[in-house]
Amino acid sequence: MIGDFVAESGHIARPPDSLIGCACDCLPSAQSQDQKFLLDFDWDSGEKGIYLAVLESEDVNTILVYLAKAWDSQELYGLSHPGFEHRSNKMMTRREFFRLAAQSATTAMLARNHSAAAEQNEVHRVTPRRGRPLLDLQQWFVDLRFGMFVHFNMATFQDREWGDPTAPPDLFHPAALDTDQWAAAAQSAGMTWGCLTTRHHDGFCIWPTKTWAASVGQTSHSTDVVRAYVNSFRRTGLRVGLYYSILSLRDDIRHFNITPAKVKLIRDQLTELLTGYGEVDILITDGWDAPWSRITYEEAPFQEIYEHIKNLQPNCLLCDLNASQYPSGGLYYSDVKAFEQNAGQKVPEDSDVPALSCVTLTDGWFWKQRDANGHLKAVTTVVDEWLEPLNRRHCNLILNAPPTREGRLAPNIVSRLEEIGKVWKHPGPMAKLSEHVVITTRNLAKGKPIHASSYPDTVGPDQANDGDFGSSWCLDEGQTSGWLELDLRKQESFNVVSLVEPVGRWDDYPQSRIRSYRFQRWNGARWITLTGGETPAPTTILRIPRVSSQRVRLLLEGSKEMPHIAEIGVYDEPA
Repeated sequence: MIGDFVAESGHIARPPDSLIGCACDCLPSAQSQDQKFLLDFDWDSGEKGIYLAVLESEDVNTILVYLAKAWDSQELYGLSHPGFEHRSNKMMTRREFFRLAAQSATTAMLARNHSAAAEQNEVHRVTPRRGRPLLDLQQWFVDLRFGMFVHFNMATFQDREWGDPTAPPDLFHPAALDTDQWAAAAQSAGMTWGCLTTRHHDGFCIWPTKTWAASVGQTSHSTDVVRAYVNSFRRTGLRVGLYYSILSLRDDIRHFNITPAKVKLIRDQLTELLTGYGEVDILITDGWDAPWSRITYEEAPFQEIYEHIKNLQPNCLLCDLNASQYPSGGLYYSDVKAFEQNAGQKVPEDSDVPALSCVTLTDGWFWKQRDANGHLKAVTTVVDEWLEPLNRRHCNLILNAPPTREGRLAPNIVSRLEEIGKVWKHPGPMAKLSEHVVITTRNLAKGKPIHASSYPDTVGPDQANDGDFGSSWCLDEGQTSGWLELDLRKQESFNVVSLVEPVGRWDDYPQSRIRSYRFQRWNGARWITLTGGETPAPTTILRIPRVSSQRVRLLLEGSKEMPHIAEIGVYDEPA
C-alpha cells in the first residue's frame, strides 16, 4: 500500500508509471512501487515534483542514489516539499536539487521512525518460547537435585585454571579416556546428571568442530570427548548438560573485539553442539557479562543467542554464570539462577527461584598433578553443608569432579564419590516452584532520562537506571514518599516492569523500607496505574498486559526510614 506523501498541496497523488519503473530499476531490492521511495506527480498543476514516501525501511543514501539515477533519466521540472516553491530545473543546480531532496528524505525517515519501531516490536513480540512450559522444565531440573560438573579441557594438561591459548592442539591427548568410568562414579554418588566443559575460556573445543576454531579435530587422535561423554551418561540413565564459554582467547572473542563473524562462530558452534549430540537438558554459559571477561550482552547479543538456542532445542534450559552481576532473587538472562560457591556466591536462605550451585571437590576446577594426593572436600561438607540445605532452597548442587590427563577420574575422586552415595540418597521431587519471569531482553529504562521527587546530595535518580545494581537512589532524609519518572525517548511497548531494593546491602537495611509502590504509564492525558502492591520482595519482577508509552513512573510510600531503589526495569519480553 502506498504511504502518505508529503506535498504542499496536501493531497496524495499517484506516481506516473514511468517513474515507478525507474524506481524498480534503480533500487535492486525493489519489488514493486509499494516498497520504496517514489517520485510522484502533481496531477493538479501538471508539474512533476519529488514527493518522498517511506514505505519500507531504506537509508537516506539509498534514496539519493535512486534520485541521482532518476535525475539523469527523467526530465524533472520542479521540487515539491513543505516550505519550498516549485522551481524549474533550469533555475536549480544538481547540488541544490540533492540538498533539498536529502532534507525531504530525512523528514520522511523521521516521520516513519515511530511506526518502524512499532513494527520491529511487533516482530519481536511474536517470537515464541516453544517446547514444554518453562515452569515444568525448571521444576524437572531442580528435582534432579545433584549433578557432576566435569572440567576437562586444555587446562587439564597444563596445571592451570585457564588453558594457554597458544598451546598446540596435540597437547590435549587423553590417552586412556574412560567416560564410562565418569558416569559410573556419578551414579555411585547418587548424581542424576552431568555437565561437560565443551569449550573453556582459552577456546579449545573438545569436539571436532567444523568451524575455524582449534579443536580435537586438529589432533592426531581426533577424540570426540563430547560424543563419548553423552553416550556414556545416557547409557547409565543420567541426564546430559553442556558447558560453553562465550569468552574465547584463541578466537579473540574478548571485550571490545567482538565482530559479527565472531558472533557467527558462537552460533555455529552452538548449532553443532545442539544438533549433533542429541537432547541437551541444560546449557551452562560462562564468560558473558562477567566482571572478569567484561563481554556484555550487547556485544555478544544475548537475546539473539538465547532465541537461537531455543529454536534448536526448545526444552534446553539456559543458565548463565552471571550471579556476580545480578540480584540473587531474579532470573536475569537465565532460565535457572547460577551460584558459584568457589567465588563466594551464596544462595539466600529464603530463595525460591530455580537455581544451581556449583562447587569443586578438589581445590580447583581443573585437575592438577598435586590433586592425586591433595585435599578433597569432606563427605559431611558436601552432604550436610551443601547438598541438603541447598535442595531445601530449590537449588540443584553440581559438584565438580575433574578427570586426569589420561581422561579418567583419579582413585581418590572415585572413592569420595562412592562415600557420598553411601550417606545421601535421592529423596524424590522438591517442593513446587512458583513461577518467575525470566528476563531475556534489554532493559528499555537503562540510560534513559530520569527525574525524581528529590535529589539528595551526591545522589541522583540516574543511579536507579544505570545498569549497576550496586548503586541506588534514595529519598531525601525525612521524606517517606516520592517518585521516579522515566522518559523512554519514544513510544515503547513493554510487558514487564521491575524494581530492586538493596535489602541486606548494609547492616542497617535488613528488610524492605517500602510500604507500597505503584508503576504507572502516561497515556497522553493522565497517569494510568499498571501494577503495584504492598511491601515488595527485594527483587520484584512483574509481568503486565503489554502496553505502549513513552513515560513510566514509579510511586513509593516508605516506612519511617528512607527507602532506596537500586534499579528499575522496563522490558518487552516474549509472550
